[in-house]
Amino acid sequence: MRDILSELKDSFELPAPDPMGSAQRSMRPHLPKRFYKEVAVAEAEGGYIINLDERAVKTPSKKTLVFKTKAAAEHVAKEFSSQRDVLDPKLMPCFRLSNTAADGVSQDMQAVKEDILRFCGTDLLCYRADTPEELVKRQRAVWDGPLDWAENLLSAQFTIIEGVIHVSQPRETIAAYGAQLNAIDDPLTLSAFHSMMTLTGSAILALAIYKGHMTAAEAWTASYVDDDYTIDQWGEDDEAKDRRAYRWAEMDAADRMMKALQ
Repeated sequence: MRDILSELKDSFELPAPDPMGSAQRSMRPHLPKRFYKEVAVAEAEGGYIINLDERAVKTPSKKTLVFKTKAAAEHVAKEFSSQRDVLDPKLMPCFRLSNTAADGVSQDMQAVKEDILRFCGTDLLCYRADTPEELVKRQRAVWDGPLDWAENLLSAQFTIIEGVIHVSQPRETIAAYGAQLNAIDDPLTLSAFHSMMTLTGSAILALAIYKGHMTAAEAWTASYVDDDYTIDQWGEDDEAKDRRAYRWAEMDAADRMMKALQ
């Protein structure tokens, strides 16, 4: 299921097998030219679609993208409008997330929920440093709040571990978390939830965003406590900075799509 949820290929048409392999394609990606002039959101059966010069936007598997709300469709429409000479999927996180939901998640939502539950068993907030003391204090200050909130919501306790050795979470805690997931019946919402979970490393933070207890920015900051401590000690690498900015764009897109569907 992680394969289903991984990013779709950086093109709108899946390429034919290439004997040179995917490495060469990634070095010199072929981006399709912008072929449309007008972008419009229109009502359709089941919700809203996006038309590019009267042609409905489709997924890589040729499904017409249909959005439950107009607000969600407008987020993707804005990405199409912002493209210039070529279409660069890397600059279209809402569109890629929508493709993942339509072509992947919608086929087996239960499998995605089970993946989230497995992730919940190794949640970032439950694995604490024992040294240095400054990092220990930072983790407590930022992580204890959302962890306490989750335990109150679930009426269950998480096991806190010092170090990185895996310790299973109580079954009743995972079951209570699963009951919260059962309320999600929309593939795109579930895709956004899963994306935020993997980007932050925390199913607890993703649930806090979904429930409105934390903003995406607050959860993002919480997920980078360890990294920010390291940066304070040693400085920030330019490549790591760029990677973080790219991941935040993904996080922000997931948050915007989730809110647009609520």
